[in-house]
Amino acid sequence: MSLPKTMQAVEITQPGGPEVLQVTERPVPEPAVGQIVIKVAYAGVNRPDALQRAGSYAPPPDASDLPGLEASGHVAAVGPGVMDWAVGDPVCALLPGGGYAEYVCTFAAHTLPVPKPLSLGQAACLPETFFTVWSNVFMRGGLTAGERFLVHGGSSGIGTTAIQLAKAFGARVFATAGSQQKCDASEALGALRAINYRDEDFVQILRDQGGANVILDMVGGGYLPRNVKALANDGRLVQIAFLQGPKVELNFAHVMMRRLTITGSTLRPQSEIAKARIADALRRQVWPLLANGRIAPVMDSEFELADAAKAHTRMESSDHIGKIVLKVS
Repeated sequence: MSLPKTMQAVEITQPGGPEVLQVTERPVPEPAVGQIVIKVAYAGVNRPDALQRAGSYAPPPDASDLPGLEASGHVAAVGPGVMDWAVGDPVCALLPGGGYAEYVCTFAAHTLPVPKPLSLGQAACLPETFFTVWSNVFMRGGLTAGERFLVHGGSSGIGTTAIQLAKAFGARVFATAGSQQKCDASEALGALRAINYRDEDFVQILRDQGGANVILDMVGGGYLPRNVKALANDGRLVQIAFLQGPKVELNFAHVMMRRLTITGSTLRPQSEIAKARIADALRRQVWPLLANGRIAPVMDSEFELADAAKAHTRMESSDHIGKIVLKVS
């Protein structure tokens, strides 16, 4: 398959709101050693895309300036040294950037097959959230069967993924959400108890259960000391974002006396090898669950590539449940 010279893409014209996302024409990328080019069918829309658009999350120096951290489609070209993929293979992949485009280049080792029951639209919902949840909840947080797990934002893309994975691996799952509809959706996915944070205290509810063994949080701010109170002895708090800010006052005596662990990570800056290891773990331990239907991505809505601004508006409204995707081709 010969690649065209140019493609349609959505670029960030300047830092700002969703309106700064505009359709443009760009050169089609070419694969380097160990890379592939994907003809994009769908691109996932994620919070980091909005942060990059606003000017507060710069891409790595060697990454595309176009937004988009995950996509699905078909392999259009393979670079030197790539043995696992061939032109035409249906794939989904974690991207260093550039997903809001007709073609995108990524590392072959960060690419996974499309599980057979899933459409390409569903497959575009997998990489960013599944890489994030697996690496943080299971690899860093060490969640095991029988433990109590709390995820904040249970109806988000991260939340819907975390609930399903934690339940599938035998944990007792709790989630917070901001409406009855979102609480119902969280419980339908497997949460034993969804907590409406607008009128319930998640700290007291978890303490009544004996405390959470692992908490996955993307809120930050005032949630940090509350999470510490909600943890069981020897509990682990895993931080992946700071919607309410990264700074807060915390009494570390509680952390020391109760042997708590506070950790966290961001996915995009991690090394190629680290991401390849996560991809390998997902292929072995999680992709079979997708193939047999035990878990599945939750899709909220679909927008055309040219309507990326509308997709960002939808995401930032926080009215969505699950993932938002862009239909590219």
